[in-house]
Amino acid sequence: MPDVRLASPQGKWILFTTVLGSSMALLDSTVVNVALPRIGRDLDADLAALQWTINAYMLTLAGLILLGGALGDRFGRRKVFVIGVLWFAAASLLCGIAPNAEFLIAARALQGVGGALLTPGSLAIIQASFHPDDRSRAVGLWSGFGGVGAAVGPFVGGWLVDGPGWRWVFLINVPLALLCAPIAVRHVPESGDGGTHTRFDVLGAVLGALALALVTYALIEAREGSVVVVLTALAGVAAAVVFVLVERRRADPMMPTDIFASRQFTAVNLVTLCVYAAFGGFFFLAALQLQVVVGYSALGAGTALLPTTALMLLFSARSGALADRIGPRIPLTVGPLLCAAGMLLMLRVGPGASYVVDVLPALLVLGLGMVTLVAPLTATVLASVDTARAGLASGINNAAARAAGLIAVAALPLIAGMGEEAYRSPGAFDDAFGRAMTVCAGVLVVGAVVAFATVRKPAADCRRPECRTHGFVTAPPLEGERARRKPA
Repeated sequence: MPDVRLASPQGKWILFTTVLGSSMALLDSTVVNVALPRIGRDLDADLAALQWTINAYMLTLAGLILLGGALGDRFGRRKVFVIGVLWFAAASLLCGIAPNAEFLIAARALQGVGGALLTPGSLAIIQASFHPDDRSRAVGLWSGFGGVGAAVGPFVGGWLVDGPGWRWVFLINVPLALLCAPIAVRHVPESGDGGTHTRFDVLGAVLGALALALVTYALIEAREGSVVVVLTALAGVAAAVVFVLVERRRADPMMPTDIFASRQFTAVNLVTLCVYAAFGGFFFLAALQLQVVVGYSALGAGTALLPTTALMLLFSARSGALADRIGPRIPLTVGPLLCAAGMLLMLRVGPGASYVVDVLPALLVLGLGMVTLVAPLTATVLASVDTARAGLASGINNAAARAAGLIAVAALPLIAGMGEEAYRSPGAFDDAFGRAMTVCAGVLVVGAVVAFATVRKPAADCRRPECRTHGFVTAPPLEGERARRKPA
C-alpha cells in the first residue's frame, strides 16, 4: 500500500515534480496559439502551416495518450514519466531552434509523443504514491495548481512572444524539464502493474493515430482539391474502420468497444466531441482574431483570454456540487448553450473593438458555460462505468476531446472559407472568423440537444478532486486511478 504522506518532504517533492511535468504539456496545448502570428511572420508560413503547428502536437498526443498510460503501468510510472519529460524537453529544444515551418511541425509531433508519455503518468504517480488518507488532497492540489498553470499560460506565452521571442515559448520547457526529471528520479517511488497489466495495444495506437493523421491532412489540404487529398481522406476513413475492427477482436484492446455499451458513456462522449471541437476551434482562432484584426499584441491577446480559465478554476467545484444535487442533464444542456452564446457574442469583436464592451462579455459568458458543463461532464463519464474501468473511461474521454479539437482546427478554416494567406489580411480574416464562430455555436447547440435527449440517469456523487478543481480548456482532466484488472 502506498504510504507517502503529503506533509513529508518526499510528499512535497512528488507533488512538485508531477505538477511541473504535467504543466509543461498542459501549457503547450494553449500558449502556442498566441505565438502563431509571430511564428507565421518569422518563418514565412501560410495558414496551413500554422494549423499543422497546433495539430502535429495534438495528433500524437491524442493518438498515443492511452498507450502512454499503458506503458507506465507496464514498465513503471516513474520511468515512463521521466522519459516523457526528457523527450518533451528535447522536442521543445528542436521547436525552439526550428529554421523553417516544416522542421517546427516535425518537432511539434515529437513533442506530442513526450506529452503522451508524461501526461497520464503525472496523476497516476500521485494515486500510486500517497497514503490513502492524503490522496484526495494531493489530487486536489495537483488539479488546482494545474488549473493555475492553464489560467496563466496564455499570459506567459504572450509575454515571452513580445519579450525574448516566440522561440522561448518552447525553450522555456528545457530548464523546467532539467529541474523536473532529477527530482522525480530522486523522490518518486516506482510503481506499476508489471506483468499483470494487459492493455498494451501498439497496433491499436498506430491505427488510431494514422486515421487521425490522414483525415487531418485531407482537411487541411482540401483547398487544393487534388486526387491525393481525396485518396488520403478515404485512407483515413479506412484506417478508422480497421481500428474499430481490430479493437473489437483483440483480447486486450487499448479501447475495448464494449465500454460503449453504456448508453450514458456513449452519450457523454458525443457531447464531449461537440463541446471540445468548438473549444479547440475557438482558442485557435480567437488568439489570431485578437492580434490580426483587433490589433492586440501577443501579451494583450493572452491576457484577454484569461477570464475563461480563471472562471473555471474558481467555480468548478461549485458547479460539480450543483450537478451532484440536480443530475448532469441540465448542466450538460445549459452549459453548451451558454458557450454558444459566448461565441456568438464574439461576432462583435472586430476592428476597433473595446475589450470591456465587446471582448470581455463574450469571454465571461463563454467561461460561465465552461464552468457549468466541464466538471459535471467529467463526473458523469466516471460515474457511467464500473469503478474498475474509471481510468479507462477517463482516458477515452480525454482522447476523444483532444481528437475533436484536432479535427476542428483542421476543418474550421476550410468550412469558414479561410484562404492560405487569410491571417495576413485583417478584413478577410474577420469575415471568416465570424463564419467560424457561427459554426462553433451551431456545434455546441448540437451538443446541448444530444445531452438533453440522451443524458438521463443522475450522476453518482463524484468525490474525486480532479472532477472539480481545474482550469483545463483543451481536454477534460484525466482520472489517474487506472483499472487493476482485465476488463470484463
